[in-house]
Amino acid sequence: MVNILIINGPNLNNLGLRDTSMYGTTTLKDIESMLLDQAKSLNVDLQFFQSNTEGSIVDKIQELSKGIDGVIINPGALTHYGYSLRDALEDTKLPVIEVHISNIYAREEWRSKSVISSIAVGQISGLGYRGYEMALQEMTRRISGK
Repeated sequence: MVNILIINGPNLNNLGLRDTSMYGTTTLKDIESMLLDQAKSLNVDLQFFQSNTEGSIVDKIQELSKGIDGVIINPGALTHYGYSLRDALEDTKLPVIEVHISNIYAREEWRSKSVISSIAVGQISGLGYRGYEMALQEMTRRISGK
């Protein structure tokens, strides 16, 4: 069975509360529940991890990398400066899909730079929480070859 790690970075634990005009009212728990339902139909196992600290995310990637087939990540603010996160993802040699709820290219200039995208097989930006669903669909297709 395909096993995918879904990582959410800093402040994403506050989805549904923070800047609802930008991020909406859907919570991280809502997103995880939606993805678990989708995973059942795809015959995929999911593991979720959220942290507000880069080191904790790097530790989790290193801990789980041998037991997973791919990573879907919303790195939050780490998108722009998380070089150790980028290196940890690259070291796994696993497919990575980067997801952003908001369109990072339509916001402040500094938000449009991603240190993750160069090692990702794809990036979904600006499609709200549905971006996670699209990422799961594509990651499953890439891994299973279907």
